[in-house]
Amino acid sequence: MSDRILGAVCVAVGAGMALAARGYVAPISYEPVGPNSFPMLMAALMAAAGVWLIVKPGLRGAVMTRAQLMPFAMSVLAVFVYAGLFETLGFTVATTVMAVPVGMAFGGGWKKSLLGGISIGLLFYLLFDKLLDVVLPTGVLSFIFGGR
Repeated sequence: MSDRILGAVCVAVGAGMALAARGYVAPISYEPVGPNSFPMLMAALMAAAGVWLIVKPGLRGAVMTRAQLMPFAMSVLAVFVYAGLFETLGFTVATTVMAVPVGMAFGGGWKKSLLGGISIGLLFYLLFDKLLDVVLPTGVLSFIFGGR
């Protein structure tokens, strides 16, 4: 797949994300930043990265080898699995399950990837849920974190 095609897909998906997130509003707003802020930011970043892929200088027409494509494919698959398991397993476990294959795809051993995944899952849970007061699903660990 050429960089320009991927860039165009990123721009289109970013635009779709922005359109979908436009209607995200909280019935009662306590914060100046609403629920659509994060998806809109992600959509803007994805579209900007897509534009960069379209216009960037460099190797035009370079074809990715199978060895280069595998980490990308494993990462995409891991994100889809993450989305499917997020509610059931909870944020911490689902993040660990996603981080292990992504870490291994980019050259990490399974022990380091597992340790990194557990660390990321726990640290981000504590950061978002406890510090920033963003409610995250606890899933199978609800007996530890308190059920949600």
